[in-house]
Amino acid sequence: MQLNGCLILKKLYMRRDVFQAIADPTRRAIIGYIVNEPMTPNTLAEQFSTTRQAVSKHIKVLDECGLLTAKYMGREIYYQINPKKLKPLADWIEPFRQMWESKFDNLDKVLKQLKSK
Repeated sequence: MQLNGCLILKKLYMRRDVFQAIADPTRRAIIGYIVNEPMTPNTLAEQFSTTRQAVSKHIKVLDECGLLTAKYMGREIYYQINPKKLKPLADWIEPFRQMWESKFDNLDKVLKQLKSK
């Protein structure tokens, strides 16, 4: 009995992180759908060719890492993005964004030089 209690407590404290959540293309698509407006699980499930249960599992992962917040309106649950939880992802991507922008700036300079010749 004690072992089960420990496993349950361990599971409660094992939070997924944002990187695990966005690793799956379906979860990235769910984020893409709800970034503009909150959606119910049924509305989200209609966007995919999988079962509602499969989409619910993806929603659960997103919820476990804190990327989603649930808003209850009557019997419906509307999920929306918690943008604060995307900050670790944005911070990780920032050096790459700077590198890409630098390369594009250099390309622009080369193209302008070629055009002026």
